[in-house]
Amino acid sequence: MKPQLRSHAKRLHRAMTPAERKLWHALKAHRFQGLHIRRQAPMGPYVADFVCHAARIVIEVDGSQHGFDRHVERDRTRDAWFTAQGYRVLRFWNAEVLTGLDTVLDTIFAHIPSNLPIAGDTL
Repeated sequence: MKPQLRSHAKRLHRAMTPAERKLWHALKAHRFQGLHIRRQAPMGPYVADFVCHAARIVIEVDGSQHGFDRHVERDRTRDAWFTAQGYRVLRFWNAEVLTGLDTVLDTIFAHIPSNLPIAGDTL
């Protein structure tokens, strides 16, 4: 991994948006279905907001700037790269996270592969 990408990820750790902080609180420390989810995770040439490698899910939390053409195209390119690596990309607007966290978590849960053990499953 390029040192500047790792450095960029560390800066993003410290500068999380309120929406990212709120979602992270619900996801960290295996709180969400017992899954290990990383934040600001370097992946190839990008830094994913959140990633669950076991479920092959990348979660992006977007501010209003992502609605502008240059960001839309950049996001498409990022999403295509993650998809080519075998990950499903879930994108949420900041407002969705801040005002409807339960719905966001339900959507993430709905994309966890059915063969992946989750918290509470018994053999």
